[in-house]
Amino acid sequence: MSVLPLVFTSGWASGINAYAVVLLLGVMGRTGATDHVPVSLQRTDVLVVAGLLFLCEAVADKIPYVDTVWDVVHTVVRPVAGGVVAALLAGHAGSLSHLAAGAIGGSAALAAHLVKAGTRMAVNTSPEPVSNIVLSTAEDLTVAALVVFALFHPLAAALVAALLLAAGATTVVLLFSRVRRFLRRRRERRAARRPGGTVPGTPAAG
Repeated sequence: MSVLPLVFTSGWASGINAYAVVLLLGVMGRTGATDHVPVSLQRTDVLVVAGLLFLCEAVADKIPYVDTVWDVVHTVVRPVAGGVVAALLAGHAGSLSHLAAGAIGGSAALAAHLVKAGTRMAVNTSPEPVSNIVLSTAEDLTVAALVVFALFHPLAAALVAALLLAAGATTVVLLFSRVRRFLRRRRERRAARRPGGTVPGTPAAG
C-alpha cells in the first residue's frame, strides 16, 4: 500500500502539534503496536525530547497570546518536522521518494500551521481564556486520534485530515476581520510601550 495517505496525515498533524506526532509514532512503534514506524523515531532520546517539548507546548498553547508567540516561533519548526517525519515514513515503507514525501508532509504541515495560527489569533480577540484551553485540548485529542487511526486506516485518516484542513481554512477566512482586529491591537500595544509612543488614532500630547 502507498504510504502517501500516512505522509499527508502526519504532515497535517505536525502542523498542529509536531511534538505529539513524533511522540505518538515513536511510542506506537516502540510498543510493537505497528511496524510502520521507522526505528529512528523509536529511539529513547527522541522520545524523551519529544515528550518534554510536548509538555511545554501543552502549557504554552493554552495561554492567550502566549500561544500566538509559540505559533510564530514554530512557523519554521512544524513544517520542517512534518517534512522530516514524512521522509522517514517514506524511507521506511520504500514506496515513495524521500524528497516527494518531505515536500508533501512539509506542505501539509505548513498549511495546517497557518490555519491553527490564524484561528488562535481570532480566538485571542476574546478576553476570556476558556476558549483557548478548549480549542487546544480539542486539537491535541484530534491529532492523537488521527495519527493512531492513520497507522491502521491511512486512506480514511487522510480524507479526515483533508476535510479538517478545508474546514479550518474556511473558518479562518470567515474570522478574518477578528484576526485583523487582533493584529491591530498588538500594534497599538507595542506603540504604547515605546518611550513617547502613542496609540494609533489618538492625538499626541502637545
